[in-house]
Amino acid sequence: MGPFKSLGYVLLGFIAASAVMMVVESANGHLLYPALGKAAEGIKDREAMRGLMAAAPKGALLVVLSGWALGGFTGGFTAGKLAPAAPAAHGMALALLLSLFVVLNNLLIPPPLWFWIAGLLIIGPLTLLGAARAA
Repeated sequence: MGPFKSLGYVLLGFIAASAVMMVVESANGHLLYPALGKAAEGIKDREAMRGLMAAAPKGALLVVLSGWALGGFTGGFTAGKLAPAAPAAHGMALALLLSLFVVLNNLLIPPPLWFWIAGLLIIGPLTLLGAARAA
């Protein structure tokens, strides 16, 4: 398997993970916690966003983490299924990529400390589990 194919498998896993995360987060802001979703619209100021995140219901943040977990699993499964010769390696590459995006997301939209920790503890293992289940 060539390096470009491997990169493509990881990118397809990333797309699958991102799609699942976006669906869950959209449902969170429009269906489950519409007042929070409405309040977050158009906020550009970091401190205002930090305040909103600090006041957000724990349930809303848990839904986001659930979306990340489901997205990570889905992405890992996708990458692992596409790369049957080395699903764990592709899952690991995707887990690292998704972990970087968790850090980036948390820097841009500053959540409470517990959310940082939970996000980083969830994304890697669930991505690897998805890749392992694909094997």
